[in-house]
Parts: sequence; C-alpha cells; structure tokens
Amino acid sequence: MERTKIYFASDFHFGVPDRASSLLREEKFINWLDEVRKDAKEIYILGDLFDFWFEYQTVIPKGYVRLLAKLAQIQDDGIPIHFFKGNHDLWMFGYFENELGIKVYHEPIIKEWNGKRFFIGHGDGLGPGDYGYKFLKLFFTNPICQFLFNWIHPDIGVRLALWWSSKSRYQNEKRKMDEYKGHENEYLYQYCKKRLEKEHFDYFILGHRHLALNIALNNKSNYVNLGDWINLYTYAVYDGNTVELKEYAV
Repeated sequence: MERTKIYFASDFHFGVPDRASSLLREEKFINWLDEVRKDAKEIYILGDLFDFWFEYQTVIPKGYVRLLAKLAQIQDDGIPIHFFKGNHDLWMFGYFENELGIKVYHEPIIKEWNGKRFFIGHGDGLGPGDYGYKFLKLFFTNPICQFLFNWIHPDIGVRLALWWSSKSRYQNEKRKMDEYKGHENEYLYQYCKKRLEKEHFDYFILGHRHLALNIALNNKSNYVNLGDWINLYTYAVYDGNTVELKEYAV
C-alpha cells in the first residue's frame, strides 16, 4: 500500500489516572499506530504524550516500554514521527532524538504539502490571556529550575510532579476547561484569526484544549483541534486534499 497520508494526534496523558487504565489507553494507541502505519507518510504527535516526563541525566520515567518500542519501530521503518513538546512533557533533553530517532519540536512549525500551508503545534501559550500558565511555563523552562529539579531523587520528583498535575486537572474540571467557550473566548481560535491577518494558512493543527474541533476561520482556512486520547480518542488525517477529524473507535 502506498504511503500518502499524514496523521496528527495529541493529548494522551499516559500515566494517569492510574497504571491499569493508562495501560489500556496506551495499548489502544499502539493498535492505532499499527493501523495508520500501513498508509502513513508521516505521523505528528502534538504533545502531552505523557502526563509527566522529565529526563534526568541517567534516568527516564518508568514504564511505556511497549509504546516507546512501537515508536522506534515505526521510525526505523522509514515513517518519520514528529513530536511536539506539550505543557506536560516540556522536559525533554535528547532521549527521543538519540534513542528513538524522533525529531522533537520546541515551538510550532510551518509545513506545506500539495500547495496547502499548515501551522502545527501543541497550542499551549498561544493567543491572548492565560497569563498564569504563561508565567508557569517560563518558570518550568528556566534552566536554573530544571537544574535544581534534576537534583531531586526521581522517586520524589515524579510523585511531586504527578501530584501537581492531578491538582491542575481538578482545577480545570471545576472550571470546565474542556468545554468550548465560543469564538470570542477561545484563545486558540483568536490566535488563529489574528495570525491569518499576517499570512495565510489552510489549516491550523493544534492540541492542548482536549476538544475535537474543525472550525472554518474563513472560506479558505480551518482551525483543527485534535481532541484527546483520554475520553475522545480523536485524530486528524490529511489525504493530500483535505484534513478530516476522525474517532478511533476500536
């Protein structure tokens, strides 16, 4: 089968809420990878693959052996995998590149296929507002803070980070962060509209909001949010002509 399609998926948060349920979701994603590799030209993972990930100098978080092996296998088979750091897996320092051969992106990128322009990224920190998170991102990406965290024993550091993540998720649930707020209140929608004033993109492919969206920004441009693999199991596929948002139901 000819490999012509480009796949996008985001926001898996493997590791939560517990090992057993996370492993079931991980296995489902591995099955999806096995299916799409049949006709995939490239695969884009747009962040938050893990609910927490920190690469110590000699240690990575325990688990995910099947997943990492599958990603390495697909990459070795000649299907490029592109990984975008999300706000839950900011702390990547070379393991994916050196061990798996997967390119890691720290910022959004621009791609063009068949004359169609794509803006691709996780989506965190883009658009107006959300100043609390933007401040935290500056804190978490500060080299001094990363150096100090590196000296915390992994058993303590990982538990501390997962506690923080669960607290953040609880606050988001209280504020119903995973409900669409309307065009005027959605910072990623507003970002896309503002960016279109400067240059044209046929598609903005983003994650972060855990919403499955394919919204027309004008008659030539769409904003696609990839949803998540916690509740929705959604992904996008570009067949060379259009982008379609789909659900993996198996």
